[in-house]
Amino acid sequence: MTETAAPRLFDRPLLAVRRARARRTLRDGADFLLARAVEDLDDRLIPVMRRFGRAVDLGFAAGPAAAAIRRLAKADEVLVAALDDGPGVDLVVDEEALPFPPESLDLVVSMLSLQFVDDLPGTLVQIRRALRPDGLFLAAMIGGESLRELRDAFSAAEIELTGGLSPRVAPFVGVRDLGSLLQRAGFALPVTDSDRFTVRYRSMFDLVADLRAMGATNPLVDRSRRPISRRLLLRAAEIYAERHADPDGRLRATFEIVSASGWSPHESQQKPAKPGSATVSLAEALHARPIRDDG
Repeated sequence: MTETAAPRLFDRPLLAVRRARARRTLRDGADFLLARAVEDLDDRLIPVMRRFGRAVDLGFAAGPAAAAIRRLAKADEVLVAALDDGPGVDLVVDEEALPFPPESLDLVVSMLSLQFVDDLPGTLVQIRRALRPDGLFLAAMIGGESLRELRDAFSAAEIELTGGLSPRVAPFVGVRDLGSLLQRAGFALPVTDSDRFTVRYRSMFDLVADLRAMGATNPLVDRSRRPISRRLLLRAAEIYAERHADPDGRLRATFEIVSASGWSPHESQQKPAKPGSATVSLAEALHARPIRDDG
């Protein structure tokens, strides 16, 4: 029986072009999502009491995580494997066709990149196979609660003005779905959690400017190729302000970063705890994050 190819959701060449442009033009503070994910990576790596042999920072946003691994002295060798060539990139790779031989890596990290992979289950399997036994995988992805206000405003404006909808925001993974995918890919001791926070903006256009500066505007294959009309933009901005403003007039934008970890199986690893045996609640285990106020 032949395998069915995953549906093509994302325009990955376009993603590479946008990320390269973002690196050249990124203004101070605009890449706050990646900075937050890398800060969390520090918190996850510091308690791991070992030094890895060969590590790879994988994805179209690769680079900052590699710098963190080097700063923490957590690996003997660190490679940057990105979707496009650029400063500090060691390998140009497609996450859906990894070039690494089986059991050739000890640590793989990917920050805010894998949410734009068409075949995420297949990519996770490839990563697990590339890890040596007892190798570690750490990832952060944009979660499903992200930009819900922007989706709401554009959907309402488009239905009102055109009577239809065009896909404008990419579908993002949920924390439970990601945990299931890690298990299916063969990772041992999979753990997932979610960091949801609010950023406030003066206007919807400031939010869109941040997304553009990150290289994270609409990458969907099925996106409309027609420029968004000024009328639609203005109406979406009005609806956003009507529905999602705080009393001081600033607009809320929800972001969610879903984090995951998993180990390549090894006989020395501890076995998962029995259901119901936990002594610490999830609420106690997760620490609160501050709300960012843009501008």
